[in-house]
Amino acid sequence: MLKNAKVFSSFSVKDIAAAEKFYSETLQLNVVKQAEGLSLKLSGGHDVFVYPKEDHTPASFTVLNFIVDDMEKTVEELSARGVKFEHYDFGFTSTDEKGIMRGDRGPKMIAWFKDPEGNFLSVLQQS
Repeated sequence: MLKNAKVFSSFSVKDIAAAEKFYSETLQLNVVKQAEGLSLKLSGGHDVFVYPKEDHTPASFTVLNFIVDDMEKTVEELSARGVKFEHYDFGFTSTDEKGIMRGDRGPKMIAWFKDPEGNFLSVLQQS
């Protein structure tokens, strides 16, 4: 019934103006402002809808994963734009000084960061 339906995902923020600035300027995504929120026009024809919610609580999971070809360069460029990467040190989920987890399980490299509302995002390199 739904296998041929068009699909999009969504998540909330409290401050839609701060989200628009972050996603369009810092991450340099194609952001379309709509009456109800923001549409992030991502590669491959994928859309993600960001909507304002007065009692927003940040997601405790990763809401967007960006697959990149050059992790080192991406982390360096995002850091230069003010993105702060998360640092973890619990066993197999340990990051280096740049915030990059390197391993043989899952993606080759992954680094997590938050949007202005505290939602988790990541950049990852698969091979």
